[in-house]
Amino acid sequence: MGTRRIVTGYSSTGESVVISDGLSPWIADAVHVRSLRSELLWQTASPPRIPSTGVADPAIDATTFLPPPGYTTIQVVDFPPDASVTSTIATPGDIGADFSKVFPGLAGRMETQNPGMHFTDTIDYCVLLEGEIVLELDGGRTTVVRKHDVVIQNGTRHGWRNPSGQLARMLFVMIGGKR
Repeated sequence: MGTRRIVTGYSSTGESVVISDGLSPWIADAVHVRSLRSELLWQTASPPRIPSTGVADPAIDATTFLPPPGYTTIQVVDFPPDASVTSTIATPGDIGADFSKVFPGLAGRMETQNPGMHFTDTIDYCVLLEGEIVLELDGGRTTVVRKHDVVIQNGTRHGWRNPSGQLARMLFVMIGGKR
């Protein structure tokens, strides 16, 4: 299931119009971790150009999810249940390749000794759209996140766990910062 992305802009006569309506042009599905998917919806530079009409779609050629200071990204991520990841017949290299494909720029931040744990130089607004997921922090501290809950991730070390048995879909808005 893809996310419908509606982008507004201006017509040649200066009226506000929809310039794009459809699925994101940047969707990545994992090969070995079934149901792991990311969709990059948009990115902005610093400062954002308003309106962005006439500018190439920033999601088409994106090479990273990690925005530099002042830049932003918005993406939707589908997290499969943990059981489907651990039952996957794949090598750690295969799973690493999946993470690199689905989370460009972010995969290199993942800890090999504690899979999924990472930190970024971003402030993230995380909204759980579907399902239930667990936020893990240092020391094994966990918080259950339920549908429509919002997590403000302040560049801390964390990981997302999905022990629920159902897909969890989360919307992330990442704002690049300086540590």
